Amino acid sequence: MAEIRTADIGFEKRIWDAACVLRGNIDASEYKSVVLGLIFLKYISDRFDEKYQALVEEGDGFEEDIDEYTSEGIFFVPPSARWIEIAAKAHTPEIGTVIDDAMRSIERENKRLKDILPKNFARPELDKRRLGDVVDLFTNIQMVEHGSEKDILGRTYEYCLAKFAEQEGKLAGEFYTPSCVVRTLVEILQPYHGRVYDPCCGSGGMFVQSAKFIENHSGNINDISVYGQDSNPTTWKLAQMNLAIRGIDADLGKYNADTFFNDCHPTMRADYIMANPPFNLSDWGADKLTDDPRWRYGMPPAGNANFAWLQHMIYHLAPNGRIGMVLANGSLSSQSGGEGEIRKNIINADLVDCIVAMPSQLFYTTQIPVSLWFLSKGKKQPGKTLFIDARKMGTMVTRKLRELTNEDIEKLAATYNAFADGTLEDVKGFCTVATTEDIARQDYILTPGRYVGIEEQQDDGEPFEEKMDRLTKELSELFQKSHELEAQIRERLGAIGYDV
Repeated sequence: MAEIRTADIGFEKRIWDAACVLRGNIDASEYKSVVLGLIFLKYISDRFDEKYQALVEEGDGFEEDIDEYTSEGIFFVPPSARWIEIAAKAHTPEIGTVIDDAMRSIERENKRLKDILPKNFARPELDKRRLGDVVDLFTNIQMVEHGSEKDILGRTYEYCLAKFAEQEGKLAGEFYTPSCVVRTLVEILQPYHGRVYDPCCGSGGMFVQSAKFIENHSGNINDISVYGQDSNPTTWKLAQMNLAIRGIDADLGKYNADTFFNDCHPTMRADYIMANPPFNLSDWGADKLTDDPRWRYGMPPAGNANFAWLQHMIYHLAPNGRIGMVLANGSLSSQSGGEGEIRKNIINADLVDCIVAMPSQLFYTTQIPVSLWFLSKGKKQPGKTLFIDARKMGTMVTRKLRELTNEDIEKLAATYNAFADGTLEDVKGFCTVATTEDIARQDYILTPGRYVGIEEQQDDGEPFEEKMDRLTKELSELFQKSHELEAQIRERLGAIGYDV
């Protein structure tokens, strides 16, 4: 699957670098809505202008007819909010107010965007001269001229989300899951059609990657229905804008809401569920939900919501539905708070399809090691679970961050597909298929390393006796060298009055 990698970024980085001059003393979490809001405004303006010019050329006088735009999924931009008006006032003291007013008027004309767009450009902390410079940058580069790369603003939006995640550290977990992790979930689940659900959707990355998967496999994005929700109001708005840029019509609830206490889709049963819930969330309100029907496999502990998230998703799964989710590795083996019993019950219900141990340093937000859990109500291999140890995969792209490559993701997806087809051969140290009885003998612990074993070492052809003779001789020489070095160190320390 093609991916725009960091090394290929051109325009996206220009936008980021130019917009960064705006920041001043604004916190990254607040500044995020300013940058992403501008990207969104420019996107809908360009789409509107392209259609507007086409209607003008047709000559039927329909260029101000809102239905001409909404029927094609294009947001209608009122005259005062059009980019030409904003660009004309870029270097006036009122530019912040002009943008805020444009956002309000766009919301009035497009019900889907009501109370979603940021309206904080007039704030005193935002340098209006620099804001005008960024407006100029957007003005001078037309997005619609890129032909097949029309989604460049969508890419820019994703690029800036990643950069904000890098800046915000731990807080970034609320809105961003690394693209390579999301793509792995999507490539294994292959959500071609049906209902796709994410109960903690962040900025909507799972849905964006699902749409890309469908497009790259010549499918139709209209074959999936998207559902989600998020408790963070800012993140919820980011998701709405991100999906709107991508042309994805989603039901994320009428407002941000806590998934456990205010389920926005209580009767929905999804064909595909993809999620990266908050790791090891404590104080999630367990004491107020003790009799909840979602806890079919056991009451999750108050101090950790991992198995609450997992059971919430199982509850929302269609009869043949599938789940792909990210969980901290502790969930593979924990016995505290009844988690071991919950895990045992889920395994005995034959729901666990595949477990993938992921490499470290994939997340900006945490160094906690994670695994991917794939569950299914209609397993192609009943009574069996695929274990993959992918901890050695990935490439370091910075000193602190690792990414799975396209080849890595393809290998993981191919391994799963071979398992589903019944053609997979075990690879020591990488993958194996275990039965429910095998897992029971391991006390229902799901750590892949317990099952895949140790990678076989290639035989170099040297006879054992000859190898031992050679190695012991080399070791003896190293011991001799260490004694010589020790004597030299003692001698030199003694020369300056230190006895060892």
